[in-house]
Amino acid sequence: MTPRTPAVARLHRARWAMTLLFAATTAACLLVLAVIAVRTDGRSRTDELDNGISHRADGLARTLYYDGGVLHLDALPEDDLARSAENLGVLQAPDHTRPQIRYARDSPTALPGQAALDEIWQQVQHDQETILVSADVDGREYQWAAAPIWDNDRIDAAVLVGADPAPSLAAHTRLLHWLATGCTALVLAAAAVGHLLSGRAMRPALRGLEQQEQFLAEAAHELRTPLATLRLVVENGSTTPARAPEALAEAVRLVDRLGRLVTGLLARARVEAGTQDIELTPLRLDQLVEQTVEELPDHSGITLTTEAAIVNGDPELLAQAVRNLVENALRHGGGTPVDVSVTPGRIAVRDHGPGIPAEDRTRVFERRVTGPASTGTGTGLAIVRWVAELHGGTARLSPAPGGGALAELLLPQYANTRAGATRTVPVPSR
Repeated sequence: MTPRTPAVARLHRARWAMTLLFAATTAACLLVLAVIAVRTDGRSRTDELDNGISHRADGLARTLYYDGGVLHLDALPEDDLARSAENLGVLQAPDHTRPQIRYARDSPTALPGQAALDEIWQQVQHDQETILVSADVDGREYQWAAAPIWDNDRIDAAVLVGADPAPSLAAHTRLLHWLATGCTALVLAAAAVGHLLSGRAMRPALRGLEQQEQFLAEAAHELRTPLATLRLVVENGSTTPARAPEALAEAVRLVDRLGRLVTGLLARARVEAGTQDIELTPLRLDQLVEQTVEELPDHSGITLTTEAAIVNGDPELLAQAVRNLVENALRHGGGTPVDVSVTPGRIAVRDHGPGIPAEDRTRVFERRVTGPASTGTGTGLAIVRWVAELHGGTARLSPAPGGGALAELLLPQYANTRAGATRTVPVPSR
């Protein structure tokens, strides 16, 4: 597992902070909505209960009447409002005495106690309209509505209708539980969605950091050898005055090569970042390979065989791919000769070393893959495959006949390519 850099770690911490912020914001909004919903539900349930018993008490009070000072209750048992009432009773206070239970549909014990009845009667007398009160029955609190019954110009009786608020409270409690469960699930879902969205939002930044790290690694890989060679050339020229002109010419050539390398690196970085499109032009692949091999500081053990070949490609990128193939063969071939051949649409580089195990032949093309001396490649072969795919081709490794490894860069042929004679090009030594 690749260790995280400090910049990547900061981005991951920022992602978790955004996730927590998203979840906290969602939780705060849901909490406000839940509080509003709970209060609204509680108030609506209370209003529904009060309106129900008030409606029944008012209706029954209009049904009952006085005739000659006598309260008639004959119609009460048959009334639909009376049958639908949970608790029902009639209070009467003849001669303005304490109210007495004149009628109880179930039993007097289903109505409030005498002290509560006295308070209800006093409030009815005072307000002279239907009132709502809470009173206990056998230790349970009930909601009551008391509607006055008039005898001419005075209140002589009252209809008492009660209801148990427990079922409504139980339904309200269930709503609270559902809201708590639902809000918790929504907060978790919001956190998950926020984490996913923040991850997607940070992908370009992570990709940019990865490309930056890869560019630095590839730049170091590409520039290490020519810089070391340039240092040796300058040191030789400075210590041996007679070789100074030759060293100066060699240094100029190496500086030119470094300039091309830097240009290619920048071009590759821009292409990978999507800020520049690759420009493919027809070029002689055999000549490009010859020039690239000649520029290598140590090519005494390289045999180069070419055939005229034309491809559509970027010369700087293809030169880097060829250079990496040859340098990889020189480095991991164990000092054995390296054969480079060019045919239409194909560059083959063979060494006579120990070869590469079958399980590593695909893995070595991955970036940042390193291993033992026989298989470690760093970024070199990864660049080769990237350049090949950018040109519509591919790169592969296979065992060479008689031992060693065969690395191939396969490219689409140019439409107007004509086969030419094969020639073996001597690589001049320095």
